[in-house]
Amino acid sequence: MKLRDLDIIVTAPPAPGWGGRYWILVKVTTDTGLTGWGECYAASVGPEAMRAVVEDVFARHMAGENPENIELMFRRVYSSGFTQRPDPTTIGAFSGLEIACWDILGKARGRPVWALLGGKMNPRIRAYTYLYPLPLHPVAEFWTSPDMAAESAKDCVARGYTAIKFDPAGPYTLRGGHMPAMTDISLSVEFCRAIRAAVGNKADLLFGTHGQFTTAGAIRLGQALEPYSPLWYEEPVPPDNVAAMAQVARAVRIPVATGERLTTKAEFAPILRDGAAAILQPALGRAGGIWEMKKVAAMAEVYNAQMAPHLYAGPVEWAANVSFAASIPNLLMCECIETPFHDALIKGSIRVEGGFITPPENPGLGIEVDEDLARANPYRGTGLHLEMQEAPCDYVNGNSFVGGAPPEDE
Repeated sequence: MKLRDLDIIVTAPPAPGWGGRYWILVKVTTDTGLTGWGECYAASVGPEAMRAVVEDVFARHMAGENPENIELMFRRVYSSGFTQRPDPTTIGAFSGLEIACWDILGKARGRPVWALLGGKMNPRIRAYTYLYPLPLHPVAEFWTSPDMAAESAKDCVARGYTAIKFDPAGPYTLRGGHMPAMTDISLSVEFCRAIRAAVGNKADLLFGTHGQFTTAGAIRLGQALEPYSPLWYEEPVPPDNVAAMAQVARAVRIPVATGERLTTKAEFAPILRDGAAAILQPALGRAGGIWEMKKVAAMAEVYNAQMAPHLYAGPVEWAANVSFAASIPNLLMCECIETPFHDALIKGSIRVEGGFITPPENPGLGIEVDEDLARANPYRGTGLHLEMQEAPCDYVNGNSFVGGAPPEDE
C-alpha cells in the first residue's frame, strides 16, 4: 500500500467562526483506494500559500511511501532543507498529512486509531469547552461581561461539562509581552469571582491567556487570581521564553499550561525539563501529528505532567485529539467546540455527551467527513486563521478581546 493522491479543502465555518476563520482539511488516497482525512492547524501563512506547502511536503517526502512509515516520513520533513529544527509551517503541513496516514492505517486494519497506539487507556475522555456567548448575549459585549460569562458557565455545567475556559485578560498584541492594565487585572478577578459563584465546585476554572504578558505582569495577574483556584493558567508569557514561563510557574500557585503554539518534542522537552508547565496542550494539527505527541506524552509522564490536547480548529483535528487522548495514561482533559457546523462536518460521528467523549469504535479516526459540505463553504477572506492586534495595550480606555477569529469586514 502506497500513498498516491492528495486533495486539500480549505473550508470556512459560518460566522461567528468559532474554531477560526478557516480549516485546512487534507484527503489522502492510497493506491489501494483507501482514503484518510487529516487537518493542518499551521496558520502563519495564508491558506493558498499553505496549500502549496502541504502539496510540496506530500510530493517531496510522502508520495509513493507506505503510510506505515510515519517515523521515516517525519524525519524526512524535519530534516528538509538541511534544517532538523522545529518549523511550524512545514511541520504543520506534515501534521495534517500524518493524521491522514493514521486514518488510513486504521481503516486498512479495520481498527480505530487508538487501538494502534497501545489500546484504549481511557474509555471516557473528560471534555472542556471555552465559554461562548449564548443566543441571548450580544457577542461584542460578552467578552468583557462577568455576568454573561457566568450565565454561559452555568449552561455548560448543565450540559455536563466539569471544566470551562475563559480569557478576559486583555489584548494579544504583536508587540510581545506587556504589563497588564489594572483594569485588565480587575476584570479578570471579576470573571473568576462571578463564574466561581455560578458553578461552585461543579467545574474547574481554566484561565486562558495567550502569551501576552511580561514575566512580572504575568506574576501580578496570576497572584490576583489565586483565591479562585483555577486549574490552570494558560501560556502566561510568550511561548518562546521557557525560562520566563518557569519563573511564573514558581511564583504563582496555579498550574501553568502551555503548548498550542509549540511544535515537536524539541520544543516541548525544555518546558518539562525547566518545570515551566505542569500541563501540556498540543494542537495535533501543528505539533507534529499523533506519533510525535505520543512521544511527548511519554516524556510528560516521566515528569509527572499531564496532557490536555488543544482545539481551536475543525472536527478532524478534534478526532485526532480524541484518538490520541484515548491512548495515553496521563490525560487530563480534551478541548471541544460544539457548533452545528463542527457536528455536521463529521456527520455527528463523535460527540460530547454529559461532559465526556466516548472514543469511537469505527475504523481509523472513526469519523465520516461530509466532503460536499466542506467544499460548499470555501474560505474567501484574506485574514489568517487567527491574528494578533497591532495596537498596544490601552491603559486609558480599557481593552476588549473580541474572541477567536471575528468575521472580517468585507
